[in-house]
Amino acid sequence: MVGTIPADRLFKDAGSQWLGNIPAEWGLKRLKFLVSCVGGGTPATGNPDFWGGEIPWVSPKDMKSGIITKTEDYLTESGVRGSATSIIQPDAVLVVVRSGILRHSIPAARNLVPVSLNQDMKALIPSSELMTTYLYWIIEGCQKQLLPLWSKSGCTVESIELDYMLGTEMPVPALYEQKAIARFLDFKTAQIDALIAKKQALLDKLAEKRIALISHAVTKGLDPSVPMRDSGVEWLGGIPAYWKTTRIKFVARIGNGSTPSREKSDYWIDGHFPWLNSSMVNQEEVTASDQFVTDLALKECHLPIVDPPAVLVGITGQGKTRGMASKLNMIATINQHLAFIKPTTNDISIDYLLFLFERAYSFLRSESDSGGSTKGAITCEQIANLEIPLPPVTEQESIERHIREELGALCDMSRSVSTVVDKLQEYRSALITNAVTGKIDVRGFTIPEHAKELAHA
Repeated sequence: MVGTIPADRLFKDAGSQWLGNIPAEWGLKRLKFLVSCVGGGTPATGNPDFWGGEIPWVSPKDMKSGIITKTEDYLTESGVRGSATSIIQPDAVLVVVRSGILRHSIPAARNLVPVSLNQDMKALIPSSELMTTYLYWIIEGCQKQLLPLWSKSGCTVESIELDYMLGTEMPVPALYEQKAIARFLDFKTAQIDALIAKKQALLDKLAEKRIALISHAVTKGLDPSVPMRDSGVEWLGGIPAYWKTTRIKFVARIGNGSTPSREKSDYWIDGHFPWLNSSMVNQEEVTASDQFVTDLALKECHLPIVDPPAVLVGITGQGKTRGMASKLNMIATINQHLAFIKPTTNDISIDYLLFLFERAYSFLRSESDSGGSTKGAITCEQIANLEIPLPPVTEQESIERHIREELGALCDMSRSVSTVVDKLQEYRSALITNAVTGKIDVRGFTIPEHAKELAHA
């Protein structure tokens, strides 16, 4: 039966901490003796003869799945000849070797079409001893073990040290067993990925319900019978007739911060004052910091002291954090990628303001993508001039209570589904790791007749 180890199968110590024990009959070889390693490059960006051709040009941004058939950018044959890249034929393993992505994972993929590479990529072209798919699954399934062995620290952008990577000993089962392992993992991971996709779709629906709930409450109120009027504000639409509107600058103070030079130790060593970066907006409430600056940094580096409660908004970048908001519940200072909004009157509740920013997320992102020097960034001026609805404070408080009560069930359900997704991902990773290192025996695995359409080998 798949997953059991026959009593007569012997194991040996691979002599490597990342591998542990492997089947005794398996070989061990350094990766450099199993693959050819080919790099890439970037043709001159200003030369139109190099770009817009038919040859996919793979960069880290294209590594979103385990299969590469198309890319965002394409080269001409002249572009390939005019740079350090070359044509990589199908059936190689493409690996990111320099990118901030490497802080968390080692993106790898198989190319099903001829491709070229940029300078942040390497192609591993297996010898006759190694199947491409088996090598791909080793890298995909053993990232936690391999990343510390391969990564190069001390760089602004994280990178893989090629000598470390190519010097790593790899398990080499017989080709028939490599094929069985690849067939097993192609099939099983497809099943797991389908389950994860269904759970993720449910999470997306729950997120949509959350947005719809908040959007309706903060712009329409809780009484469906009240007369409505056109607010005259694009992102608001109709609001209760008796509600006022105002710009944020008339009810709050807005500002952002900076990043003290890391080269000046007096700004950081023995620092005691919490300093926050834009990752904080991924939290619903900010109550702690893992970075601290000194009094000298506060004095010299344009660092505002923000007293709680306040709202923090991510204001830069192409990722999802731009436009996201969080509630600050501690005294702190911030970097240049965050803005703070601190109410200056009793006319607006901090929690109502926080929910308003969740409603305004899409509008702020769209407005900040409109072009010019501020493309990809929300400015403090844009936040200051954002028009918002202003119901009476007592009604704001009723709206807050209603939202929190309704969100309770949604949040519980989201946490439950997220837990299932995490467990499925953990199971997927463990399954791959155990299969490629021989901890489970898949030599007798065959795809069930009724489920062959799920296999993508």
